[in-house]
Amino acid sequence: MVTFPSGRLRGTVAVPGDKSISHRALISGVRCDAALDVTNLNPGRDVIATQQALEALGIRIERRGEAAVVHPGPLRPPRVALDCMNSGSTVRMLLGACAGAPCAAAFDGDESLRRRPMEPVAAQLRAFGARIETSSGTLPLRLLGRAAVETRRFILLAPSAQVKSALLFAGLFAGVPVRVEGDRGSRDHTERLLAYLGAGIVCDDRSAALEVPTLHSRPIEVAGDFSAAAFFITAAAIAPESAILIRGVGVNPTRTGLLEALWQMGAAIELRNQRTVCGESIADISVEHRPLKATAIDAALALRAIDEIPLLAIAAAFATGTTTIAGVSALRGKESDRLAAIERLLEAVGIPIASLPQRIAISGGTPAGTGTAVRTEGDHRIIMGAAVLACGAGPLAVDDDAAVDVSFPGFGAALAGLRA
Repeated sequence: MVTFPSGRLRGTVAVPGDKSISHRALISGVRCDAALDVTNLNPGRDVIATQQALEALGIRIERRGEAAVVHPGPLRPPRVALDCMNSGSTVRMLLGACAGAPCAAAFDGDESLRRRPMEPVAAQLRAFGARIETSSGTLPLRLLGRAAVETRRFILLAPSAQVKSALLFAGLFAGVPVRVEGDRGSRDHTERLLAYLGAGIVCDDRSAALEVPTLHSRPIEVAGDFSAAAFFITAAAIAPESAILIRGVGVNPTRTGLLEALWQMGAAIELRNQRTVCGESIADISVEHRPLKATAIDAALALRAIDEIPLLAIAAAFATGTTTIAGVSALRGKESDRLAAIERLLEAVGIPIASLPQRIAISGGTPAGTGTAVRTEGDHRIIMGAAVLACGAGPLAVDDDAAVDVSFPGFGAALAGLRA
């Protein structure tokens, strides 16, 4: 058991490279016309899963800390099943790449990943021509190969950056144009990265069309991970007397729904030194504590903050009034049932939460932690969320904090540095 203390946060902090972009950079490097240099890679286990899976597929990757060189080459059938660990991004996007190659492969993961749905991406890739067998819609699964490319125009049944990216990678690795429609503003890192590397791609918040599937090697500096910065942003927003600056954070508008929601709640957050690096928007983020007020967060905004919904719920616990958050049903199928995890977190500090059809309602007040232990089911975002909640509410314990290494191995030390 690990107990997180309360306390204000002050000072300057940096965050690891963006996990989402890191996955995509490694996969894209396979199809470049020369070796691809990538810096500021995310050091977490999810990205290591993608690196090791690519190596098992015959790709040479030279990794030195947070830098890597990806040597392009053909994908080759691995001798054993690809271990995707806890990374949904790894299995879904590499499934698309292997379907396009084509390259037969088996995919598996840990117990948590085995519970997550794979049929939405498998069904789309079958329409592309891939032969895929799942285990009742989940892992383990087998890609048996692909006949001639069939469908090249896809319609998403629900917005999903991972499914969209899998289809774009299928086209990229097959060397054929593809078009994906039916999106509703899901994160667009794949489109931005492919455009930066010279692919002919046309996209908006509804569709993405890969027209020229060729890539030219250019150095990639991965932006700081907004999802990692979000923990410090929320902690400073709720802990009295806090004032922090987070340097070099990616502020891609498909990812920053948390900022918009916190601005609606009256948070004192400022973007400084805004610039564009490798196709991504970057900024330094200043946050000071200020009393918050309740707000209504609609489904469109929630989609752009889907990984940060637990943090929005925590902020709502400190806001005057009742906050509603719509479009949260997808949280049932994350690394854990995150809606249930949110309920456990807020109950531990005495804040009621009501689960309504398609939304949750949180009645803000004065959260008070007493060191109660919260079950996290090994979900890295819930563990870090508990640490954030403790900053403003008082001591809070979790059953284990090992899963933080999935995305942010240095989180505890960084948070302690801001307290000091």
